[in-house]
Amino acid sequence: MTNPSTELARAVVTALRGAAVREVVVAPGSRNAPLSFALYDASRAGGLRLHTRVDERTAAFLALGLAKISREAAAVVCTSGTAAANLLPAVMEAAHAGVPLVVVTADRPARLRGTDANQTTDQVDLFGSFAPTLDVTSADLDELLAFVRRHRHRSPVHLNVQLDDPLLPDDDGWDGGDAPEWVDLDPGPTQTQHVLAMGPRTVVVAGDDAGPFARNLAERAGWPLLAEPSSGSRTGDHAIRTYRLLLSGGLGTRIERAVVLGHPTLSRPVARLLGSPDVEVVSATHRGAWSRRPFPVAHEADHLLLDGTDDPAWLEEWREADRTTSRALDALLAAEPDLTPHEAVGAVSRAVPPGGLLFVGASNPVRDLDLMAARYEVGARRFVAANRGLAGIDGTTSSAIGAALGRPGSTRAIALLGDVTFLHDTTGLVIGPREERPDLTIVVVNDDGGSIFATLEQGAPAYADRFDTLFGTPHGVDVASLCAAVRVPHLRVDSLPELEQALAMPNGGIEVVEVRVRRDNRRELDGKIRALTLP
Repeated sequence: MTNPSTELARAVVTALRGAAVREVVVAPGSRNAPLSFALYDASRAGGLRLHTRVDERTAAFLALGLAKISREAAAVVCTSGTAAANLLPAVMEAAHAGVPLVVVTADRPARLRGTDANQTTDQVDLFGSFAPTLDVTSADLDELLAFVRRHRHRSPVHLNVQLDDPLLPDDDGWDGGDAPEWVDLDPGPTQTQHVLAMGPRTVVVAGDDAGPFARNLAERAGWPLLAEPSSGSRTGDHAIRTYRLLLSGGLGTRIERAVVLGHPTLSRPVARLLGSPDVEVVSATHRGAWSRRPFPVAHEADHLLLDGTDDPAWLEEWREADRTTSRALDALLAAEPDLTPHEAVGAVSRAVPPGGLLFVGASNPVRDLDLMAARYEVGARRFVAANRGLAGIDGTTSSAIGAALGRPGSTRAIALLGDVTFLHDTTGLVIGPREERPDLTIVVVNDDGGSIFATLEQGAPAYADRFDTLFGTPHGVDVASLCAAVRVPHLRVDSLPELEQALAMPNGGIEVVEVRVRRDNRRELDGKIRALTLP
């Protein structure tokens, strides 16, 4: 007979498997040792794939990347105390993005709560509304299964597992047990629908994770598609490359209706469009912790239906304006004396082959990609992903690695990050020699600081004397030395041909390509780009 903590840990692992969790990331600790042993045994038996990371925040974002790309729940497991608190950023992102994540924290027995026992704090409801907690005291498999299977609603859940001494198994190991069959009998919420009549000048706005339906809707109706890079719908000939610029011109003022899918967060022109009292907004129901839109919505439904096809003249106006503005944008960038971040991002986008994966960081890279994304054909299975639930820079390297591991069939995997985002998750590159490493090229567009702030109000000349101290934050980090410290190959490039050559010749494994660009002219360059479509 096994000891109580070993029995409890094995019940938790069985529940994970019974809830179709196949990817688990563990961070080492003493209190979670029973869970770690049970996970190791289950992985050896073929019941799941186990990953280990030394940092809990990195571990959580790795699990997030695995779950985001596979659209199946992944789990992260850690010890007690501050270790559990380090999971919060990834839990928040998962909650707002609607990504299924099972958070498993080891805890001391309840009798030690309220005492000064080592590494003991209040972990029940630690994640608040982002992930409901089950305080686990017994190996009740039915209770565990019912709770963990909540991930079908695409939201995080938290198992807080009370583990008492002894923490080591007292037998020769475990065969992984038999996982209960996963049968989903919940029909889900009642489905609603709304019919879109033809007539009003309409655009389809596809935010993060809108999916192919947004493109299908735009094509069937004959409407322009304003799709963010990570929408999953930016393919085909209805996608308008320079929509962000065109919205600030005459075409933008003539829009009468916007149909919104996914989670649009990138662009102020889009936010102004959706908040305009002159525009009727129809929204597909959005998943996530806070699904209510921040702008007035005339109609919201789970299913949007069409009653015909609209006048093609409206779409053709957008296409012609897009062609003109795209040529002007490319000419402007080509005339710049130095490599621009936009050109670097465009090269990365072109380098993603059919079947490839591109994981994009927040701030400027995803916004630059929004202007420079290559025109991808329909059906080529390129997957562009980003952490846009809360659009933070936390854990992006780890999420990208998780995405690459979770999509092993990708023909090529690339991550596109800014330098501050890259530095924010340095521990994502700390991967032990026994751990699986994907083939992933991490492109770091390095302008030595937070250049996105230069394009915002605080970047105005009136604040130049304090800008770098508060916002620009130049760091001067030697990225090559940093990569050498974690034994990751590094290549620095300073020109577009060098970047294109580096992207065309990946070495395999994880590698970093550092692209050096200027920051001092970012505000000026942004102004030139916006001026292309001024009324």
